[in-house]
Amino acid sequence: MWPKLVAIGAALLTATCPGLAAPNFAPRATDIEHQYLGGWEHFVGGGVAAFDCNNDHLPELFLAGGTAPSTLLRNVTNTFGEDIAFEQMPSPLNVTGATGAYPLNINNDAHVDLMILRVGENLLFEGQGNCQFAPSTMLYGLGGDHWTTAFSATWENGQKLPTLAFGNYVDRTDPDGPFGTCDANILLRPKDGGYQKVIQLEPGYCALSILFSDWNANGQQDLRISNDRHYYLNDGQEQLWQLRSKGPHLLTAEEGWIKHQLWGMGIASRDLDFDGKPEVFLTSMGDQKLHSLQPNANGPTYADAAYDQGITAHRPYLGDDGRPSTGWHAAFGDVQNDGLDDIFVAKGNVDQMISAAMQDPNNLLVQQPDGRFVEMGDVAGIASLARARGGALVDLNLDGRLDLVVNNRRSNVEIYQNMTSDSGNWLSVKLNQPDQNRDAVGAWIKLRTSERIYSREITIGGGHAGGTLAPAHFGLGANEQVEIMVIWPGNVSSNWHTIDANKQYRVTRKKDQTLVEAY
Repeated sequence: MWPKLVAIGAALLTATCPGLAAPNFAPRATDIEHQYLGGWEHFVGGGVAAFDCNNDHLPELFLAGGTAPSTLLRNVTNTFGEDIAFEQMPSPLNVTGATGAYPLNINNDAHVDLMILRVGENLLFEGQGNCQFAPSTMLYGLGGDHWTTAFSATWENGQKLPTLAFGNYVDRTDPDGPFGTCDANILLRPKDGGYQKVIQLEPGYCALSILFSDWNANGQQDLRISNDRHYYLNDGQEQLWQLRSKGPHLLTAEEGWIKHQLWGMGIASRDLDFDGKPEVFLTSMGDQKLHSLQPNANGPTYADAAYDQGITAHRPYLGDDGRPSTGWHAAFGDVQNDGLDDIFVAKGNVDQMISAAMQDPNNLLVQQPDGRFVEMGDVAGIASLARARGGALVDLNLDGRLDLVVNNRRSNVEIYQNMTSDSGNWLSVKLNQPDQNRDAVGAWIKLRTSERIYSREITIGGGHAGGTLAPAHFGLGANEQVEIMVIWPGNVSSNWHTIDANKQYRVTRKKDQTLVEAY
């Protein structure tokens, strides 16, 4: 797989902009005060949720606070493309005990809702417009009283409500813990306009990130779970669950699943080799892994990318601390708009773990035309030594360049504006299904140039304790015009439409038609 990727990258230099300047980020909103705090139950978590809660297209930010109150930041950037600005606002979302949050539109109205994960009862808040929220009773008694650290959602065929998955960490009520006392994970499937009883996903191996993803591009999203081997014993491993009508099914070695064990912290997925199927990036303590589906595999047979691909990021790249790094949130994004996706990894010691690096800068792994990744976090100005946890790579001022947010443990939040000069062309694409599953979770966006086809899956979940609900961002390099099509949920494909670069588009599904319009 990876020699193929290198060959593809080398052959497609004409689609990228090899003369682009190095990525450059500048700190913004430095007056915002927020830290992720707490004892051992908040060594993990600290997620960021990015979403537009007042329909002005500018993303707001929710920052988990642990034992401190969470924070909702309203985006008050004056003009599109100007310096990023935020203000803290009072909100019912400012709860304590939060480990993270994920935005989704659960009730299919015009406003984004927010699922807040907690040490304790998980909370669903329904959006009311203008960044106002109200507690929802939809999940009353079903969210559980757990140490919840992960979340993902998908829409199964024919359902108006999403299927919800909660990843739980150590069972903090077990007196024999923490080692070997991993809690069960939870699945909620819709029925008769509501949710049926809780389905336990067992065995649980201390999940820290989960993601519904159509890993083999067959039109169905399955649930990948990344687990922390620090607490599971014996046969614990990474997991992949398939949703079946009779109930969830854990895929096995006989079905192609290869056993992987790591200190799993975060998941990110992206089609990097343009074969229409996503690669999977996994953060960990010790190294980071990029998994690719093996050619001609009959099942979920994944293998690590080669070491010289440049993605392991296993030790700090600044200073003289040679101990292993600790990776948390991961996100793909094209920070230079050169047509090649890069990888951000939030780094930071668990607390005072002496076997791991204490000075552990965040990574920005920038993809090269030959498919390798090169560390540029220090060059880009985001090599903070704070104990990072959650993050978001999202366009905060709508200038077509991806900005960065990092939530830190016992240190102030960091917000960076992408100031990269001479960046390439770009596109922003927002999908819309008016009748159900409003944001078309599970859809695939395809962009076609003369050299390649980009494939982007719409998902909710992954990362570390936080996610982004925003238009899909594409870097296009030198391409000024592309073709777009959408494979909608239910595996229904649109026609190809020709569109211009450097614009924001809304793509709407109306019965058997797809409307593409700039806004």
